[in-house]
Amino acid sequence: MIILYFQTEIARLEQNYRKLEYKLTQSQSNSRQFFPKTLEKDSDDLVVIYNRVPKTGSTSFVGVAYDLCKKNHFKVLHINITANMHVMSLSNQYKFAQNVTMWQEVKPALYHGHMAFLNFERLGTSTKPVFINLIRKPLDRLVSYYYFLRNGDNFRPHLVRKKHGDKMTFDECVEKNQADCDPNTMWLQVPFFCGAMKPGSQWALEQAKHNLVNHYLLVGVTEEMLDFISVLEAVLPRIFKGATEHYLNSNKSHLRQTSSKIDPTQRTIDKIQKSIVWKMENELYEFALEHFKFFQRKVLMKENLGVPQTYFYEKIRPKL
Repeated sequence: MIILYFQTEIARLEQNYRKLEYKLTQSQSNSRQFFPKTLEKDSDDLVVIYNRVPKTGSTSFVGVAYDLCKKNHFKVLHINITANMHVMSLSNQYKFAQNVTMWQEVKPALYHGHMAFLNFERLGTSTKPVFINLIRKPLDRLVSYYYFLRNGDNFRPHLVRKKHGDKMTFDECVEKNQADCDPNTMWLQVPFFCGAMKPGSQWALEQAKHNLVNHYLLVGVTEEMLDFISVLEAVLPRIFKGATEHYLNSNKSHLRQTSSKIDPTQRTIDKIQKSIVWKMENELYEFALEHFKFFQRKVLMKENLGVPQTYFYEKIRPKL
């Protein structure tokens, strides 16, 4: 018992020492970090594009942004494309890219809408926006959309959807090989990251992964919305300052829940998961989840001290 007591005390003292050492390092590092005088102007030039995938919790996330925009002094703009076409024509892509980068009056801004990814470098803009997105387990997203078309949601409960009155369950739909539950209809999240609409394209999947890693600041998953918001607040405080607390203490986490949704049976799940499209969409989801977890650890990383990571410059020659 005496040995255990002294071991505990030694561990506690070592921990306190490390914390004091960290605070000393942090105070010294503050004078050895470079903070450009133009930081405020640069942050006010910020443009974030959220090309939201349908039925991934995007309404809840955007609701937080609308609540914060006045407090944090930024604009939120909804992109409405004719007939819900997800892929813009080439001429509209160019016009949109010019608008986003040159419309100074609305900056800083968060644009959101159901649209496929645009490569701003290819469109010849001098600057490019920050892309973010959320994706969801592909079968969960399909089932949610299936019942959404029939029963609506709690966001606009009195709005009659186009399949209103259809009582066929998702299981029955799959059993009868109907179009609404065809696995090809899951081919949506991959195209949102690459713009290729042909179901089952291996090139499209690889391009979607490439764009996710190289052109997106952050891609989260619906199932971990809170973590997604927390990382955004840490990385983009100019827009998302206070977002985590707001999300936790408001009703935004419950927006647009599909009404009367019935979970599919294991038999239905097994049948869907045999399809090439599900395998590719799920591969993108798993890839995005792994990448998000890696990014989350880096952004919110805490070392053994239980304190955030920092950095500073040393050996500056000649001296400033």
